[in-house]
Amino acid sequence: MELHLAFELRSPAGATPHRELHPAMLDICAWGDEVGFACANFGEHHASVSGYNPSPLVSCAAVAGRTRRIRMRPNVLLAPFYHPVRLAEDTAVLSLVSRGRFEIAIGGGYRQRECDVYGTRLADRWKTVGETVAFLRRAWSGETFENEGRSLCIRPVPDPPPRILLGGGSVAAARRAARIADGFATPHDAALWEPYRAECRALGKPDPGPMQPLGPVFLWVAEDVEAAWRMLMPHVLGQIEEYVQFTVEGYGEARGPYRGGVSPAQARANPAYRVLTPEEAIALGQRLGPRGLLLLNPLMGGIPVHEAWRMLRLFETRVLPHLP
Repeated sequence: MELHLAFELRSPAGATPHRELHPAMLDICAWGDEVGFACANFGEHHASVSGYNPSPLVSCAAVAGRTRRIRMRPNVLLAPFYHPVRLAEDTAVLSLVSRGRFEIAIGGGYRQRECDVYGTRLADRWKTVGETVAFLRRAWSGETFENEGRSLCIRPVPDPPPRILLGGGSVAAARRAARIADGFATPHDAALWEPYRAECRALGKPDPGPMQPLGPVFLWVAEDVEAAWRMLMPHVLGQIEEYVQFTVEGYGEARGPYRGGVSPAQARANPAYRVLTPEEAIALGQRLGPRGLLLLNPLMGGIPVHEAWRMLRLFETRVLPHLP
């Protein structure tokens, strides 16, 4: 079973402040490294009232310095907001300082407000994604190449070059991932996996196989489920509310796991958010099986650091030894 950590590092009003969240994230990644987590994922958004992490590359670099085995990944990095030369240089150095444990999931974003911050056009985002992927592959080769009439040679050379995944929430994005990337960042919507898989086969690439079985977007383990829900509810509702705002802004409607409504009852009924006893979490892991992926987001929405550690220690002692 594959275990991942996820961090947005949001601090809405009244939640744990950023000065505590970021150091706690590093401590949790060091813990995850010791107990066998496979990857630490960092989202990216801009112009967020909650202070959603805008700098996943900085976070990944910090994690690289605190760990020895775990991979780190922006998931997803929003390509339109990066100069390609700087991105190639920073990611090359990140790959080297992490001894090859850095990989990158790239997306185009979907919010006009973020584009306004950087002076880009939302309509150009997927063109930019394709150009960015092609640029990174050339840049990481260490060879001299032509770009916009200039001769470039990017150093240092990452060895090995980071793996490139593509994110996205449409069939077009799934097919694009098959064409230009090394993988498709596992989508919330399982219906997108088969178009990705079919496109890989049509292109003569190896069949990636069935989609990896996924656990919920948010999983919390507690002895007292009702008490945990009372503590978590403001953070769960805050995340749903912000993502509803984001997706309505980008698509005109709430999308993904955030379309189920914003009330305590609706949050508890949403399968994307699960609070389980240790025994229930073990049963979930067994249902997902050896190929499955469980994701923990222990600081979501500024959850108090001591509560995050209480949950993680319970997971470590009561759940982890019994997972496939």
